[in-house]
Amino acid sequence: MSSLPGNSPRRAFLTVVPEQDADVVRGLTSAVRLDILRTLRQRGPLNINGIAEALGLPQSTVATNIQVLEDVALVHTEAVKASKGQQKVCSVRFDEIVIRLDGSPVRKAQDIIEVGMPIGLYTGYEVSAPCGLCSTESIIGPLDVPDLFLDPARMNAALIWFGRGFVEYKFPNNAKVLKTELSALEFSLELSSEVPGTNTNWPSDISLWVNSTKLGTWNSPGDYGDKRGRFTPSWWKLGGSQYGELTTWRVTERGTFVNNKRVSGITLAALKLHEHHSIRLRVGIEEGARHPGGVNIFGRGFGNHDQDIVMRLHLKRRAA
Repeated sequence: MSSLPGNSPRRAFLTVVPEQDADVVRGLTSAVRLDILRTLRQRGPLNINGIAEALGLPQSTVATNIQVLEDVALVHTEAVKASKGQQKVCSVRFDEIVIRLDGSPVRKAQDIIEVGMPIGLYTGYEVSAPCGLCSTESIIGPLDVPDLFLDPARMNAALIWFGRGFVEYKFPNNAKVLKTELSALEFSLELSSEVPGTNTNWPSDISLWVNSTKLGTWNSPGDYGDKRGRFTPSWWKLGGSQYGELTTWRVTERGTFVNNKRVSGITLAALKLHEHHSIRLRVGIEEGARHPGGVNIFGRGFGNHDQDIVMRLHLKRRAA
């Protein structure tokens, strides 16, 4: 996959759902481990001795707690050469950790597991202007400032837009937890192109990736502002993007389809979901796209469809 350009430094976010990530929550319940994470975040990579010296703790205590943090993937360790043998250098994986307390976002039907992801809960991003965030009540911070995508108020975002780059979300891989196979993986989200103002004839090649594998590209016809979106707040000016098209991306054993039209040969087998504890969804504009016309992502409270980004896991029926 090509790297995507942006004007802001790359940062990593982790969204924790307690019901799904109990091990991570337990890893955060120690004051010592929290101090280790803060120290690594502030000072950068350190070896065990450096952490112990910074915190005034015995090396054995630091080593024990680093092992816990490594086991729950909050810290990355790497063996590097030292003056005598090797040393373990530790670095923090995430700049920000969000624990969701609004209840489990998972709904399960007989053969479908559905997870709703608010559009502001992205775990990574790299965007360039024109860009911005908006809640159902107001614009979030100044416009066209990529660094504002770090603002904690992004959790309330109901509309996100950018000209180049991507946002990435981390969904729980419930199929792996249940040790079951899928017949289809599906994402549903409302999208449009992005242009200063609006323009119904403004094509944009919007792509989706899952765990770094590109699913395909959907060509958005334009950026719609001809009439107010069904759920778009009344204070949002008519000169801004009002609504998009509800796109359904479905990956099966036969390939990937957008609104029932085949866009690539990427199959469920190619994604190797059984090897991943999470399902990372990236939405963006690929570098070198033929029509790099930006993207609007509409969430709950904006556009024509009052929904978050929805992931559906279609489970294979077991034989009776």
